[in-house]
Amino acid sequence: MSKVVACIDGSVAASAVCDAGVWASRRLDAPLKLLHVLDQQRYPSTPTDLSGSLSLGAREHLMEELADLDARRNRVAMEQGKLMLDAAKARAMDKGIDDPELQQRHGDLLESLLALQDETRLLVIGRQGTEHQGASAKVGDNVERVVRAVYRPILVVPETFAEPEVIMLAFDGSDTCRKGVEMLAASPLFRGLDCHLVTVDDGQHARHEELAWAGERLSAGGHQVFTSILEGEVEPALHRYQQEHGIELLVMGAYGHSRIREFLLGSTTNEMLREARVPHLLLR
Repeated sequence: MSKVVACIDGSVAASAVCDAGVWASRRLDAPLKLLHVLDQQRYPSTPTDLSGSLSLGAREHLMEELADLDARRNRVAMEQGKLMLDAAKARAMDKGIDDPELQQRHGDLLESLLALQDETRLLVIGRQGTEHQGASAKVGDNVERVVRAVYRPILVVPETFAEPEVIMLAFDGSDTCRKGVEMLAASPLFRGLDCHLVTVDDGQHARHEELAWAGERLSAGGHQVFTSILEGEVEPALHRYQQEHGIELLVMGAYGHSRIREFLLGSTTNEMLREARVPHLLLR
């Protein structure tokens, strides 16, 4: 688990993903891999079998022309992907990365990321793909699939990225979140950054002792810590706090059964990420 893997596509978030990958690579002192996956469904690696249409009266030469058109579309898409990777590499090198690794794969994005999981220390992905773009657009289907299946920290980036100076940990006392505290305290990714330690109270579990423990661990790791207990619905409460306090990156667990994490099990995953205006680091 040594590399920062940044997924580059044709979406408006591609530059932000590249910049976030560069930032993480430099902070972690880890190699940067820029990955482009050519969608197997849109651009199949083997020509589409159109022979069944011959029985409908189509001519063989037309079938051959359609197959040739598919092949040309694939070649153009592959060349476009290479150009995007080259542009991302140049951008990364301008920002201080000596020699980022480039990789283009043909297939399914999730399957490609799972194949690279053993060498991935941090995954960086845009919150929307090329088919779902805009501030109010829904989160890309691939993002939800990746968050559910990839067991690595995932940095989900909106359309812009700025190197954070203030972060927020959405704390719920779960094992994953406690591991997140230990990770934040020890990781060079967030070294020296102010940290807001925030939980959402449901009236039964204020978690004062757990918050005190988390605050001590983060303080010992060199962070200036600000602790808050919020009330209300999880997503609006967290994002309201984030906006009011100028939080530039939000860290939280990705799955579980507490109030903070249970929303990520269903449609509220899209709600949280759709409303995101800053990067969200999801922990497993």
